[in-house]
Amino acid sequence: MNKNTPKISIIIPVKNGEATINACLKGIFEQTLIKQTEIIIIDSGSTDKTLEIIKKYPVRLYEIPPEEFGHGKTRNYGASLAKGDFLQMTVQDARPASNDWLEIMLSNFEDKEVVATTGQQACPHEKDKNPLQWHRPISKAKPTTVQFKKGEFEKLSPKEQRQNCTLDDVNAMYRKSFFDKNPFDEVEFGEDMMWAKKTLINGAKIAYDMRSAVWHYHHYTDLKKLKERINYELRFKYEFFGLIPENPYNLKYFVRIFYLCIKYRVKPKWWIYNLKMNLTLRKATKQFIKKHAN
Repeated sequence: MNKNTPKISIIIPVKNGEATINACLKGIFEQTLIKQTEIIIIDSGSTDKTLEIIKKYPVRLYEIPPEEFGHGKTRNYGASLAKGDFLQMTVQDARPASNDWLEIMLSNFEDKEVVATTGQQACPHEKDKNPLQWHRPISKAKPTTVQFKKGEFEKLSPKEQRQNCTLDDVNAMYRKSFFDKNPFDEVEFGEDMMWAKKTLINGAKIAYDMRSAVWHYHHYTDLKKLKERINYELRFKYEFFGLIPENPYNLKYFVRIFYLCIKYRVKPKWWIYNLKMNLTLRKATKQFIKKHAN
């Protein structure tokens, strides 16, 4: 690590991440801008080999009690420790998809009005990942920016508001001078989307740059947990944006699932997995709509 003041501070909350943290850190240390970067890791009570792995890397490691963890609170703590001009947020089970990940993110701040940028999280072409979620871009990504004059954002529909607030702390960078004055709310979930909404209401500019990607994937073997997860996300979007979801899980949707399984020559186990997963999503969404639509 460069002894000079870093330009970028990467903040990673961790807990029991021994299966993924090594790949995460390895990818970070292969970045073109690593000499201008510091890594701040905040562990909230790992009981596996996570700390042992982390200590092999020249990072700044901090430990907090499990009960003190919060998605907004812990990231704010990391930001308070940071020395860089820019704060890169990511998670223990994500890894850069290219060695210019940070370079692409940072390029968005050449526009002095931009206060934050987010890239994408994508699924790699790996045998243990759901083939229907593999990253298959159909066109070359181009960066865009979003900014509203006073009062304009509030005139948007709930769906439009949500579409403009896709900031994602799996892969997001913030201008520290702005973030210090506008930290995250201390919430259980969605600190990034809430921050985006408040920022856009106040007239600041956010960049979205899908050229910058991290590999990130969740494999749900417990469909009960998946249902709990989708209900949690739907409740947040309803409470914060007033958004009642549309239910896309109709016959046409499932026909497309089967078509894609054939097109990509998916193995039978993935046919079954996708059917079960999407039936669970359908049920959760229908229940949510029924409860909140009236």
